[in-house]
Parts: sequence; structure tokens; C-alpha cells
Amino acid sequence: MSDAQMKPLANPGPLGLVGFGLTTVLLSLINAHILPSGGEAVVIPLALAYGGLIQLIAGLLEFRTGNTFGLVAFLSYGAFWWWFAMLLLFSGNGLLDLSAAGPTIGVALLLWGVFTFYMWIATFRLNRALWFVFLTLWITFLLLGIGDTFGASAIGTAGGYVGILCGASAMYTSFAEVVNATFGRVVAPVGARD
Repeated sequence: MSDAQMKPLANPGPLGLVGFGLTTVLLSLINAHILPSGGEAVVIPLALAYGGLIQLIAGLLEFRTGNTFGLVAFLSYGAFWWWFAMLLLFSGNGLLDLSAAGPTIGVALLLWGVFTFYMWIATFRLNRALWFVFLTLWITFLLLGIGDTFGASAIGTAGGYVGILCGASAMYTSFAEVVNATFGRVVAPVGARD
């Protein structure tokens, strides 16, 4: 079959975005103290199955479409959710002792913020909806990292609120890409760059 006869590939981006967004909203509701911290027991399987696995699949599919940004973003944040879930599982079951970790988790979140900041710079060439997702995500990591590193719970709570905005904007971007592709026209704008 020639390239001209090949059926176009589906866009895996909306799948990865909703996996990321939905999981981020749920955890951020806990970080913002809107839901109880015991709700992390619900986040763990969601982080493994939807935030993690779905993003890993979407990232691998982005490889097939030649989208370097999508590949790096979805594989990285899918791995983030696996790291987060395993951290909670292992520490909650006595397989990891985090009592002597000090600010290490906060520093890890700050490093995720650095990574997200450079991914945000790449979104300057993408649509404005993705630009906003990555803007709010690096701010979320920054606030959560500062809050955890320095024991500033109010800053961590603020990170939870920004995370809700980030996750909701990722879900909107997924929605927009799905309905726009389905209808074959712009139904939900994403702020396309010229």
C-alpha cells in the first residue's frame, strides 16, 4: 500500500490530555483540601491506569505520528503518574521509608517544574490551550515543590488550586480536539497560532 493510499492516523493527543487532566483534577482537589487526603487511595489506581498507562500509550502513538512534543510530554507525565502512585503504594505498605527523605520529594516536584517549564516554552509554537495547560502545570509543580520543600502548606494548597485549573484546561483541550475532529470544523476553540 502506498503512502497516498494509507488511511490517516488518529490524533492520540486528546486521549493523553484527558488521562492527564482527569487525574490531575482529582489529585489537585486533594492538594487544595477540597477532598480529604484519604482520597489518595482513589488516586493511586487512577494514576496507574488512566493518568499513567493511557499517557504512556498516547506517547507511543505520538511517536508513530512524528510528534516529538507529544511523545516527550505524554511518556514523561505518564511516568510521573507511575512514580507518584508507586511512591504512595510503597510508602503506605512499608516498602519505602520516607521519614528521612526530608525535602527530597519537594525537590523532585521542583525538578518536574523545571522540565515542565522547558516544555511550556515549546508550546509557544502550539495552540494557546496547550500553552495554558503547560503554564499552569509548571506553576503547579513550583508551588507544590516549594510547599513540600519548605513546609509551607498554604503554598502547597495554592498549588492544588492551580492544579485544578491546569487539569480542567487539559480536559477542555481534549474535548475541543475530539469535537473539532468529529465535526470537521472548529466547534470549541483552542486558540490556534497563526
